[in-house]
Amino acid sequence: MTGRSEGAAGQGYDAAPYLPARGGLPAHRKAASECRGCPLFENASRTVFGSGGVSARVVLVGEQPGDQEDRQGEPFVGPAGRMLRKALEEAGVDMEEAYLTNAVKHFKFTSAGAGKRRIHKPPSLRELAACRPWLAAELRLVDPDVVVALGAAAARSLFGPSFRVTKDRGVLFPMPAPDGSDDGATAQGSAGAMATIHPSAVLRADDRASMYSGLVSDLRVAAEALR
Repeated sequence: MTGRSEGAAGQGYDAAPYLPARGGLPAHRKAASECRGCPLFENASRTVFGSGGVSARVVLVGEQPGDQEDRQGEPFVGPAGRMLRKALEEAGVDMEEAYLTNAVKHFKFTSAGAGKRRIHKPPSLRELAACRPWLAAELRLVDPDVVVALGAAAARSLFGPSFRVTKDRGVLFPMPAPDGSDDGATAQGSAGAMATIHPSAVLRADDRASMYSGLVSDLRVAAEALR
């Protein structure tokens, strides 16, 4: 129980002590609702675990829940989620075969003042590392053919801190080891993993049409790998 008290106090950042010893996605989702592996749980409304079936062929990993996701308890239900679904459909990725999740399971934000909207803050490398056991468990349980990291934070969580989306987006790489180790192991049966921009980047872009076209083009790489 020491790991739990340290995580809640912010002295130790590690979600591993909260993972169930056995069970599938439902057991992990239930356990994640009580995660105190880093201080982000203190201000978030709830844990936002992944959504989708255990037989999903593609896992899409975002950075963290946003405001709407935090309120509803489901990933990618806000504007970025709608943008992602549109891009996936255009790229030829079947949403029935997709599992949606985030590298960090709690919403990190700053408030603009009393009664003001909550403004997203990127998770730190320490917070990404603390939450990595949940993502590793999801990848192990789903065992997808393709994993797509959406944005820089998700890519760092999947590929390591030196990965740059601007340099290597849209390229299919061997699947990193599910536990995040560097031993070259790959997830069983996996075709590979890739990174692209987060759909929220499209929403913020001045040239939205060009950014969206690039996102769809990258996702077509994943669609081709699924064939």
